[in-house]
Amino acid sequence: MKCSKGKGAVLIIMLLLILDQALKIWIKTHFQLHESIEITPWFYLYFTENPGMAFGLELGGKLFLSIFRLIAVSLIGYYLYRLVKKDYSFGFIACVSLLLAGAAGNIIDSVFYGVIFDHSYGQVATFFPAGGGYASWLHGKVVDMFYFPLIQTVLPDWLPIWGGREFIFFRPIFNLADSAICVGVFLLLIFYRNTFSSSLSK
Repeated sequence: MKCSKGKGAVLIIMLLLILDQALKIWIKTHFQLHESIEITPWFYLYFTENPGMAFGLELGGKLFLSIFRLIAVSLIGYYLYRLVKKDYSFGFIACVSLLLAGAAGNIIDSVFYGVIFDHSYGQVATFFPAGGGYASWLHGKVVDMFYFPLIQTVLPDWLPIWGGREFIFFRPIFNLADSAICVGVFLLLIFYRNTFSSSLSK
């Protein structure tokens, strides 16, 4: 049983990593920075890059963020290993696997993309460019592409402070790895909050 749960966790992680990286590499090698394709009026593939964390958040310098991600992935990986060894439910293991896959997906960008791609400003990036990449190891930018402007309107003039300004919901641009992290956290909070708390104390 433990073996099958471990294999399931590995399958989830590998599948998400392959899909995440395949999409990012396709975007990077087919789009210029800030180029977009309208899929529906409320869903765009919009290529942007961010040096920070999920949804473009930034914390400290780029090297700090990359090292922080490496440490986080290592800790989550060890935690997941313990969950499998202690035979926790597969649903709980799957949620943590989503977190690990998402964190690992973005750290691949941070560690390698600066070296294996050239920049995307006014051009489509080249994979393994002859002149070298746009940055050094651990200084790559994370590729984001999912943009869901579900509501686009102008706020009424009578509204204090924000009156007359354009309002877009949902504004953040994100990727599959970010989605895996958010879904994993959401499911943990809804279904496994007590399990998560007890697992940390054991």
